[in-house]
Amino acid sequence: MNKTELNHNKSLPSKEERHKLFGSVKPGPRTKPIDKKGMADLQNSKKDFLFDIDMVGISNVKHPIRIPSQLTPEIQTTIGTFSFGSSITQGSKGTNMSRFTEQLDQYHNEGFAVDIATMKEFTEELAGRLKQNDSEVEVTFPWFFERKGPYSDLAGMNYADATIRVEYHKETGHDITVSLTGKITTLCPCSKEISEYSAHNQRGNVTMTIKLTDDFNEQEIDWKAALLEAAESNASARIHPVLKRPDEKMVTEQAYENPRFVEDIVRLVAADLYEYDFVESFTVMCRNEESIHLHDAVASLSYDKKQERE
Repeated sequence: MNKTELNHNKSLPSKEERHKLFGSVKPGPRTKPIDKKGMADLQNSKKDFLFDIDMVGISNVKHPIRIPSQLTPEIQTTIGTFSFGSSITQGSKGTNMSRFTEQLDQYHNEGFAVDIATMKEFTEELAGRLKQNDSEVEVTFPWFFERKGPYSDLAGMNYADATIRVEYHKETGHDITVSLTGKITTLCPCSKEISEYSAHNQRGNVTMTIKLTDDFNEQEIDWKAALLEAAESNASARIHPVLKRPDEKMVTEQAYENPRFVEDIVRLVAADLYEYDFVESFTVMCRNEESIHLHDAVASLSYDKKQERE
């Protein structure tokens, strides 16, 4: 007897009976309106609800987006993880949650390219849709870029995690913060100094969070590429998706020639960010996944160029 014949020997109740078996019941009487105009709108209730709320909204919304880039590929589709919010006053019970995703879908249908200009437009329009004076939107996404081996010139795809956060207020305008986490190779200076030969190295994660100046021009500068360069150019070596033996020799020797502590990384990256005219303030953190320890090594520093001018 084959498998098909065995399956037909089992007698099952109908699908309706199976649903009853597992708890389904017949619908009860329907007494409430089914048309939106007749439904109660609790979120729009107006009373004294005790306190203003700084922010209410939704988070962890995943959605396809398009990313422009000055590195190859210049236009790419990736997945953005969004959060949306706005404040509400003491006199309002709540916000209209559906309006956040409603606007996201509208922009998606128009070919949502996530750049600074579009995100500024998005937050301003969102505040109007919510009938509030402010709104905030944050999106995090993997940004891909082509990387070639230093000798073979063979290419592959690397990525960095990028974030754009835009806060809008009707009276003060937009505040824009961007962040990028790039991965690098670091070789331990202490290990190199004390060892007869060799030195241990590890993968470092450099996270740069910057506040953009009001006159930032994204047509001239790709902030993602600029932050990536700040991290990678100060590392012991860059990370490559494809390395043939001549490439590996070059990368290994470069790392040995440029040993870096986490303290060195954050100071060197900070120096580059300090020289970028489009950066108003910044925080740099380096986290090394230690190869001879179970713990990570970390360092961070923050600097506000605006305070220096004042």
